[in-house]
Amino acid sequence: MGPSIKADAIIVSAGKGLRFGGGHKKQFLSLAGRPVLAYTLDPFEASPLIRSIVLVVEAEDIDFCTREIVQKQGYQKVSQVIAGGRTRQDSVKNGIEAASREADLLLIHDGVRPFVTKEMIESAIAGALQFEAVVFAVPVKDTVKVVDSEGTILRTLERSSLYQVQTPQIFRASLIREAYQRAASEGFLGTDDASLVERMGVKVHILPGSYQNIKLTTPEDFEFARFLVEGKKTDRIGIAPSQEEKG
Repeated sequence: MGPSIKADAIIVSAGKGLRFGGGHKKQFLSLAGRPVLAYTLDPFEASPLIRSIVLVVEAEDIDFCTREIVQKQGYQKVSQVIAGGRTRQDSVKNGIEAASREADLLLIHDGVRPFVTKEMIESAIAGALQFEAVVFAVPVKDTVKVVDSEGTILRTLERSSLYQVQTPQIFRASLIREAYQRAASEGFLGTDDASLVERMGVKVHILPGSYQNIKLTTPEDFEFARFLVEGKKTDRIGIAPSQEEKG
């Protein structure tokens, strides 16, 4: 993989999400003395294959995020901190429009998935060079049933072919730009970035994800994240040590 490949990241952290004690949004909550969003940004900053990062946050958080995350944590690759939109899809669209037109690949990641690793990012780039569109996914471990509005089970799905999709999701830049433009013009709202590409008839390939690559959605997720960080499992999950641990 030569240095001529231009891969840029869009980190989406514009959701209001759950608020915990003190009124802070989950992407700014502290894990072992550092914000959740800092853990997310670390591997993108560390990877030599990522040129720049567009960070998408709520408009009201731009100044705070620039000062307390980007500047205080010393991120050099965050080229822009921009405002998101009404939905996640709108926020990603804003990030895509802000990203450099020189980029060959665009990698989209949720700001509240703090356990992404540098190795995942680099394998995603290699995969996108081969397949144009790749996502991380893990096999579903539990039985999945289709249920009607009254709570009655309609059928049980075959688990062997079911996967839970994660981010990062990475695409050839021209492909994901076209997918988002089409979705906007046709009023289509997808459940993830890949669904916008799939509806164009483009095949999306999966890469093996990690069950630790969780999205912090509930208080229980946050407690699990705290356990992973404070349990000193840094080698296995690719988290940079805090300043206190470095000292």
